[in-house]
Amino acid sequence: MIDLRLLREDPDRVRASQRARGEDVALVDSLLSADERRRSSGVRFDELRAEQKGLGKLIGRAAGDEKAELLKRAEQLKTDVKAADAERDAADTETQELLQRLGNLVHPEVPVGGEEDFVTLETHGTHRDFAAEGFEPRDHLELGQLLGAIDVERGAKVSGSRFYFLTGVGALLELALVNAAIAQATAAGFTPMLTPALVRPQSMAGTGFLGQAAQDVYHLDKDDLYLVGTSEVPLAAYHMDEILDADRLPLRYAGFSPCFRREAGSHGKDTRGIFRVHQFDKVEMFSYVLPEDAQAEHQRLLEWEKQWLTSLELPFRVIDVASADLGSSAARKFDCEAWIPTQGKYRELTSTSDCTEFQSRRLSIRVREDKKVRPLATLNGTLCAVPRTIVAILENHQQADGSVRVPEVLRPFLGGREVLEPVAK
Repeated sequence: MIDLRLLREDPDRVRASQRARGEDVALVDSLLSADERRRSSGVRFDELRAEQKGLGKLIGRAAGDEKAELLKRAEQLKTDVKAADAERDAADTETQELLQRLGNLVHPEVPVGGEEDFVTLETHGTHRDFAAEGFEPRDHLELGQLLGAIDVERGAKVSGSRFYFLTGVGALLELALVNAAIAQATAAGFTPMLTPALVRPQSMAGTGFLGQAAQDVYHLDKDDLYLVGTSEVPLAAYHMDEILDADRLPLRYAGFSPCFRREAGSHGKDTRGIFRVHQFDKVEMFSYVLPEDAQAEHQRLLEWEKQWLTSLELPFRVIDVASADLGSSAARKFDCEAWIPTQGKYRELTSTSDCTEFQSRRLSIRVREDKKVRPLATLNGTLCAVPRTIVAILENHQQADGSVRVPEVLRPFLGGREVLEPVAK
């Protein structure tokens, strides 16, 4: 959530942020009104309580008619205090509910607009000219079937659409990717983490995934637990309700977990293969830093993602995501999109978001510095979303006979294997 003091001091900035996100601007005025009621009712309660305490002392010294009048006033005060307390609680509840609906403040350099209004910042690598090489590229599903690596038919039989099996070298390729990604993250100073896939509502809400993203989340009603769509959620909640010492920062974690997404609203999109699925594994970077260090940390996370994709020898571009496509927690987000030859376009493989103090305020995570306590900043960055990375590797490193060249960075994790060979015609 944002700082209420900032809302009061500069409501136009918050309105502009809401407008850029394509969200309800009137929410700002509703929140300002609720906050004013919360503060005024709090003042009223304090005044009545002070009078009530003072009256108690006077009653002890009074007698006769004076005491009777004071007792009568005391009874009225008791009623008024109870009413003021209820009014204060109601106003506070309304303020918090409205505050939870407000997205993070959009960074001023973020391009304004929707999904297609991003700005391309960098382009890396070159697209292969398959025509010059004398063959038509196969898509990742055809390659996966030739390699005995991907089985979507049995995935659908067992679990339904958008599920799959990774088999043989497909399973080995996932393990190689995960181990290589964790090795890079560890070398960069991240602490490896295996995180829970089920979290409590306060963890999911605290990271901002029960607002606009709620329709994409799986919920277990009987247990009131949520399946995570990213290990960002348990990594953000790891220090929930804690005060961290400034000399411990930055704290960097690399979490590996299964991820579950309903993919609501994606009917008809990416129905072939394993690009858009309901369950997948992912290595996620997560950082806790001082707020003034957040933008520099954001650039560092992006550099680690670029290093990873470069090591996989993939052509990719970096985009500055537009305001209406950020997600409620992010003030700014960069995506790295790999070239997918058979689709003839770039597709998202990794992203990194600067969430400023938004998540730490919701999760009550603070930092102690020079005897002062304040919220800190959180950032996240995907290092390897496994299925999409497999898609990019198979398509970009395929050869005419259906085999796939293994990027050098993965070979030590595949027993030195340089090529994945077809096992079926």
